[in-house]
Amino acid sequence: MEREPLARDELWEIATTQRGFVTAQQAADVGVTTGALQMMVQRGTLLRAAFGVYRFPLYPSDQHDHLMLAVLWTRASEACLSHETALDLYAISDVNPHAVHVTIGRRRRLRRQGGDDYVIHHEDLSPDQIGWWEQIPTVTPATAIRQCLVDGTPTYLVRQAIERGFAGGLLRASDRDELAAALEVRHER
Repeated sequence: MEREPLARDELWEIATTQRGFVTAQQAADVGVTTGALQMMVQRGTLLRAAFGVYRFPLYPSDQHDHLMLAVLWTRASEACLSHETALDLYAISDVNPHAVHVTIGRRRRLRRQGGDDYVIHHEDLSPDQIGWWEQIPTVTPATAIRQCLVDGTPTYLVRQAIERGFAGGLLRASDRDELAAALEVRHER
């Protein structure tokens, strides 16, 4: 006789792909009730990381967990790290973002508190504009540079990102040329 999987085990499976985090919506999607989530919190199986986001305390943590939390905090399936945060993560610019930049869809609106350390951008991205950095959805280097061009990141930091991105194999020659031309147009204005 096959035993029904425990809610904890189902959530753990999800959490292993998200640095130990799981959302209330993901729990509901696999049939875990709000009551079961609360019970796991009371027992210490889960910790409340933010409204609607939980973390397994037994999952190893590191200095980048706050980045996954930023993406999951939005509760937007399309959310990803972007702009200067992405440039910093790919180590192609000396940019030092003051907050975690996250992009969500244009039509999505957030009405929750707790995101004081996040800058939320609204842009509809295609699947080929989103990649992964350390298991966290992150825009591609070319997309991050384009976003920073529009957002007003200083010219020298964008130029540095283009040069380092190409030298490190993160940008194709066509991307490098297109981005460099766009940077010159912006610089001339």
